[in-house]
Amino acid sequence: MNIIKNVLICGIGAIGSIYADKIQSYDNDSLRVLVDKDRLQRYLDNPTIFNDRVLNFNYILPDNNNFKADLIIIATKFEGLNEALNNIKNFVKDDTIILSLLNGVTSEWLIAEKYGREKLLYSYFIGHSAVREGRKIIHDDVNTIVYGSENSDDIENVERLKEYFEQVGINYSIPDDILHSLWLKFMLNVAANQTTAILGLTFGELLKNSKAMEFVRHILKEVQFLAKAEGVNNTDVMIDETIEHLHTMIPEGKTSMLQDVEAGRKTEVDMFAGTVIELGRKLNIETPYNKVLKELIDIIYEKQRLEKEQLSAI
Repeated sequence: MNIIKNVLICGIGAIGSIYADKIQSYDNDSLRVLVDKDRLQRYLDNPTIFNDRVLNFNYILPDNNNFKADLIIIATKFEGLNEALNNIKNFVKDDTIILSLLNGVTSEWLIAEKYGREKLLYSYFIGHSAVREGRKIIHDDVNTIVYGSENSDDIENVERLKEYFEQVGINYSIPDDILHSLWLKFMLNVAANQTTAILGLTFGELLKNSKAMEFVRHILKEVQFLAKAEGVNNTDVMIDETIEHLHTMIPEGKTSMLQDVEAGRKTEVDMFAGTVIELGRKLNIETPYNKVLKELIDIIYEKQRLEKEQLSAI
């Protein structure tokens, strides 16, 4: 079994920085952070400040041919996924493992299509949301990478990754049914991220608002119907599991999408409501609540865009 040594991280935002910091602390020489030329100069001039510490990484450009990765971690925003998949091409070898820490259920499909299912392990991030302001990131180190495979042929890669995470000190979990777990995280994001982004609610405020939680349940049902149609196991308990998980969040915490809205950043609504709507169309399942969510979040973004245009014209 080939051990994991060389690691490439694509995306050093709120989540990518957590693991880039951990891996760099373990073995700085084995880590590369993938950037394009524009980002390279910006990051050199204005490096990431993570928990009040300046992080200077070994950056690498997409056209570099001198580094091959045993593990590639993709932690970009959804809108940057296609660019990331193109940019990692030179660093993939026969036994490279590719993990996507993006929210949603579609990034794995795209990775498998481009690089082959044998290089993919299903994965996602769970933990407390980081607070991001520009290049400054604050995180309380509550984080876990959940990963695994529904394919018995991937057992060796599952074990390779487990051994590496234990060496580095990265928290991990390997569920019995990774697809159920992956869709469970998707349900949470679709319902909580989008609702809080529109209403401006913290986790605690969401849970205390009975009308908002009634609305959340309608959203969860749409995702539940899709998961069942996609062959996910035990979908009948997924709504209760999701709400139970909501109660474990810090009451004053904010979802990443609410933070994006408050900062005027583009959200991941296409990954959440957009995916639900598209799958619903494909599977002939109605998704009216997610259609409303997408329209409202798009309206909020357009409002912010117009306000920025007005300010720049002054």
